[in-house]
Amino acid sequence: MKLVDLVHYFTNGGSYKEFCRSQSLELKSEVIEVYMEGQFDVNNEIAFFETEKTFGKVECVFNGTKYINLFDFFYFLDTIEESKSSENQAITDAEIASILLSYARDDA
Repeated sequence: MKLVDLVHYFTNGGSYKEFCRSQSLELKSEVIEVYMEGQFDVNNEIAFFETEKTFGKVECVFNGTKYINLFDFFYFLDTIEESKSSENQAITDAEIASILLSYARDDA
């Protein structure tokens, strides 16, 4: 899954509970973190890990693949909610994904 796919799922009414279930993520986790394979690139695949497995590390390796932490799911969901406001409705899913990636790369 790419970041734009994640954005699209939630901007179109996707459920957090259903998402976690589909990704085999523990709903009772303190927080789910969003990681990206390799380097910051909007076209790279993303993955999701419970913080209890990554301990909030900036980088982790899972099954031989290096991942870099982008943000936690709470931040992501807040951004999605903001994108639904009347002044932000013209923003596309791709633009939201780019904004999120810029945040992770430059501000986090």
